[in-house]
Parts: sequence; C-alpha cells; structure tokens
Amino acid sequence: MKAAQLVQFNGEKGVSISEIDKPGVPDDGMLVEVHEAGVNPFDWKIRDAGGMGATLPATLGGDFAGVVTEVGRNVAGFKPGDQVYGMAGFFNGGTGSFAEYDLIDPRTAALTPKSINETEAGALPLAGVMAVQALEEYFRLSEGQKILIQGGAGGIGSIAIQIANSRGAYVAVTCAGDEVDYVKELGADEAIDFRERRFEEVVHDCDAVYDLVGGDVYRRSFQALKPGGIIVSSLEEPDDELTQKHQVKAIYQHFEITAERLGRLAQLVDEGVVRVHVERTFLLDSADEAMTFLETIHPKGKVVIDVK
Repeated sequence: MKAAQLVQFNGEKGVSISEIDKPGVPDDGMLVEVHEAGVNPFDWKIRDAGGMGATLPATLGGDFAGVVTEVGRNVAGFKPGDQVYGMAGFFNGGTGSFAEYDLIDPRTAALTPKSINETEAGALPLAGVMAVQALEEYFRLSEGQKILIQGGAGGIGSIAIQIANSRGAYVAVTCAGDEVDYVKELGADEAIDFRERRFEEVVHDCDAVYDLVGGDVYRRSFQALKPGGIIVSSLEEPDDELTQKHQVKAIYQHFEITAERLGRLAQLVDEGVVRVHVERTFLLDSADEAMTFLETIHPKGKVVIDVK
C-alpha cells in the first residue's frame, strides 16, 4: 500500500511516498481503508522537528475517515463495511492516516456523521473533539455568558464558535482582517482583527477565554476575564501568578480523543449545530505540500488529504 512516511527529521526531503506492507490486524485492533485524512499542526511539527515518540520511518497523519475492512476478534461495535472516522496517529495506537490503510485502536473511532461527506468527516476528529471537550466539559457555557476565542478562524476555533453560539453565549473572536466575515458567518458576535486592535482594550468581563494561540496572547488574555472566569489553553500551562492576580481559573487542555467524544461530535454535526469548512484538499502524493500549506498559509478551517 502507499503511505506518506517521514524518513528523516529536519530534512528538505524528509517525507517520502513509500510502498509498504498493509498492517496485520491484532485481536484488539481494526483495519480501515482510509479515504480522507485531515492535516493538523502536529503533522508538520513532527516533520520539522520530530518528537511525539516518532521513530523513523513513521507514517504521518492522525485524522481519518474511511471504511472498516477487518476487525480483530475482541472488537465489538464495528464490522466490515462500517463508515468510520477518528484518530489513527502512531501516538494514539494507530499506524498513521496518510496511508491507504490504517490499523487503529477502536477506542479512538466512531461511526461517521450521516449528514456530511467523507472529506468533511476526515477534517473533523481532532479539531472537533478539542472544541467539544473545551466548550462542553471545561467551560460548560450557558446562555448569556461571554467567551473570547483566540484564533477563531482555524480548525478548532471554527467549531468552537459554533458550539458556543448554539449555547446562547456572546462570542468574541480574534482573527486576521480577511477572516472577519468568515468567523461572523460561523456565529461570532464580535470579531477583532488582531493586526489592527489589541483585544484586551475592547473585550472585557468574559466568563471564558479559549486560547488557541499561546505565548503573549495567552498572557494578555487574563485581562479579558472577569474574576471567577476560566481560561483554557491548548498550548500553555497555567500561569499561577496571573491566575492569582486576576482571581481566575486556568486549565491546560490535555487532549484525549475517545469514541464517546467522537459520538457526541457526530451528534452535533447531524443536529446542524456544527458544520465543517474545508479550505483545500490535496492528493496523498502531495502530503508534504499539504503540511507546508497548513504551516505557512494558516487557512480558514481545515486542510484534508484525499487518500482514495
């Protein structure tokens, strides 16, 4: 089978399209024919610097949508022919989704939402589950509350806006100027062009801040919170000094993809709460180009590799 594999770190030709053997299926595993594979920042970060336990050669990719072809004898709840989506990275017990077939851990998969196509499903898992985890498990937003989403035009932010809006919250978002219309279409009440204005000068008394940017933006975000508010960051560990100064709670998002969260995400999609925006698709042979596009262009929504 064909796979996009990392063959060296920090190299100009570090990613190679290789012919490798199809994985065997253990008793607790499941083999999926991959049709679509979402691209995430960790893919280009592994390519550029290594880490996350990668050993060479390593098939890249985590997000996937496809069809079950074989299940281990201890696997319940799935059968050949099922359309599924989920996470298949080597750090999640899979063999990498930038490949024609992927061995996955069934605990990181669920049936694909019925109301979207496979390209959209392949874009969903990581971004969608992170948004569900933050909005429904950490923030537990209710009607009339106010949230600031930092970096709202990306994959996670795009979905977080929609979930927050569906809960009746006031949604403020930071983004680039050419993304203002996009985030407002998703449900943002207020869009702040970070190149033109400092968000902390215009957004105050938030119940929640979802930080998807990190660095100085994370530290400045404390100024937008009301006492007793909560900030969740996907990139930064809590800053105890700032937490105490502003009398707020800070959480680092320890991301874990589960079948239960994927099922909840599929429910939100099929109910019309969440829709997926795919900015661009690439073929498997152009996996390296797809990662570079995500790294340098910072597209609206998601980038997907069309494997099939």
